[in-house]
Amino acid sequence: MSFLPRNLMGPRDDGPRHGLTSGMVRKRTVPASQKRVWEVLADPHQLRRWWPGTKRVEDADEDRWTQVFVTKRGRPVRADFHLLVSEPPCRRCWAQDLAGTPFERVFSESTIDVTLSPTDGGTLVTIVQRQKLRGYSRTGGLMMRRATARKLDEALDGLARTCAP
Repeated sequence: MSFLPRNLMGPRDDGPRHGLTSGMVRKRTVPASQKRVWEVLADPHQLRRWWPGTKRVEDADEDRWTQVFVTKRGRPVRADFHLLVSEPPCRRCWAQDLAGTPFERVFSESTIDVTLSPTDGGTLVTIVQRQKLRGYSRTGGLMMRRATARKLDEALDGLARTCAP
C-alpha cells in the first residue's frame, strides 16, 4: 500500500480487470540442432518425454491432443490442448481447452509459446507460459508464478535430455 498522493504514484490502469494474467519466461540453450528440437516439439506424443508430469498423450491429431497427468495421490487428470500457431522450425504455441473442465474455475486462459533460434552450441529455446487467473485463484498469483517457473525449468531440462544425441 502506498501513502503517496494518487497524482505522485504515476499512471494507473483503470481498465476492466477480469483476472490476473501471470506470464513466465524461461530460456535455455539446448545442445541439439534446431531441426532435432523441432522434431520433438512438433510431435505431441513426445510431450511425455519432456513436459513435467505428463504420463501419456491421448487422441493426438495434428492440432489437438489430450495430456494425461497423475496427481500426487495417483489420480489421472486429463487436459485438452489445441494448437494456436505452428511456424516450423521456429515457433509453436498451444492453449488449454478450459470450457467445461475443472480448470475453468482457476483459469480463464492458459497458453504456452515456445520459440527456437539457432545459436553457437545448439538451439536457444524460449518457453513463455501465460495464465490468466480467475476468481479467488487470483490471490495465489505469487505461488502460481513460482510453480510455473519450476515447471518451465523442468520442461527445458526434459527437452535437453530428450534431444541429446
